[in-house]
Amino acid sequence: MTDFEVAPADILDRLRTLREADAPTHGGHVLSYVYDSGIAELDELAAAAVRMVQPVNGLDPTTFTSVAVMEREVLGFVRGILHGDSDIVGSVTTGGTESCLLAVKTARDNWRLQGRTGQPRLLAPVTVHAAFQKAAHYFGLELDLVPVDPATGAVDASDLIARFAPDVALVVVSAPSYPFAALDPVATVAAAALAAGIDCHVDACIGGLVLPFWTELPSWDFAVVGVTSISADLHKFGYAPKGASVLLHRGRDRQRTQYFATTRWPGYPVVNPTMLGSKSAGSLAASWAIIHALGLDGFARLAASCQRATTALVKTITGIEGLRVVGSPVGPLIAVTTDDSVPVEHRVDPHHWADQVREHGWLLQLQPSITQSDGTVLPRTTHLTITPVTEGVLPDLTAALVTAAAGVRGVPPVTPADMLGSLPPLGDGVLDSEQAFGLLTAMGLGDGGGLPDRMAPLLAIMEGLPAPVAERLLTELLARLVEPVAAE
Repeated sequence: MTDFEVAPADILDRLRTLREADAPTHGGHVLSYVYDSGIAELDELAAAAVRMVQPVNGLDPTTFTSVAVMEREVLGFVRGILHGDSDIVGSVTTGGTESCLLAVKTARDNWRLQGRTGQPRLLAPVTVHAAFQKAAHYFGLELDLVPVDPATGAVDASDLIARFAPDVALVVVSAPSYPFAALDPVATVAAAALAAGIDCHVDACIGGLVLPFWTELPSWDFAVVGVTSISADLHKFGYAPKGASVLLHRGRDRQRTQYFATTRWPGYPVVNPTMLGSKSAGSLAASWAIIHALGLDGFARLAASCQRATTALVKTITGIEGLRVVGSPVGPLIAVTTDDSVPVEHRVDPHHWADQVREHGWLLQLQPSITQSDGTVLPRTTHLTITPVTEGVLPDLTAALVTAAAGVRGVPPVTPADMLGSLPPLGDGVLDSEQAFGLLTAMGLGDGGGLPDRMAPLLAIMEGLPAPVAERLLTELLARLVEPVAAE
């Protein structure tokens, strides 16, 4: 006899059924979101480490001393590959977003400690990860986004430096940027920031554990003196389960501002280096185990595989008439857009292409076009993240990319005008939940219908709507997907 209302085996059977509807997390068919090392034993090691610390509360490393040991060793490894010395200290966080939030919060508080008043400013290229927009929103900073070159996705260092002023609490550069795989001019920006007394953060959430093993790169990490903090995700090219990341700071006094501490309540003293209090130690344990298993040589071998596959895919896409790779990708990321230099009938819309590739069993990520503050337009693109497993599936993936392009070559892109004409009037754009749901239903997305099979029309709608309206609709879409229902 047990106290279970439903047998554990039946529960797991249902979970297994639910998982069958998910995108595949292994095998290289999803070129975003998941990071497959291709080493089954590594996944088993990570799972075993998670299970071993399942009951542990990462809140208190004085009670659960294993947490402190694992965190010290993980931080030491990442500090070493990022050329940090003994002055570099940090924390393991629950993901890249938390690392970015804490980097901004720390810079804001240090800016205030210098006697500055008013609203601080967060300065970055427009390609900086959206987590920094969230951080500015949460922590009350003015967000100042600098346009990048639409042809390459690269920012000019002088455009960032020209906006330096005493109200800038933090300048952020990426290694590399997620949308276009551009390595921002870290050394130039960091040197100018150091001279101006401005903190400089390098967002290496996606590149931090793979770029150290990439060949022929300019300095971008703690080898650059003006870099004051770096974020690097363990659950990306550290191959750990979600969510685990590292935030490192130059200088103990700067890093201590990251903490929240209070003894001003009748309970236990609260001292938190991260946003969360109680937290799982599972991803930390998995990261720690993977680092010990792979070592420097193992990470280098996996990075080399990523680099070979990236080089091969760039060559393949460059050879597809009607498409072009944006800029010169740094790291295992590629952004692909239409080649406007060829006749219209030979062009390939990247969103049609991504939808067609999906028909062949591969999931690429569609990215919308946006208009920058200077009026220039960044093109719509399709994004690919390359992982070590990609090299083994290159023949099939290459065939799918080429065949899909042939299938949509010359097909006109879906424009916002094509889609918005069928929508009811938006009024002033301020929508309550029912109005937003009505618009989603008019688009065929209501009633729990989820996302359509083809994403190009949805992206065209998002490109054509004012950003606040598009954001409100997407909020409603995601919120409706998880509204409460009775458990089956």
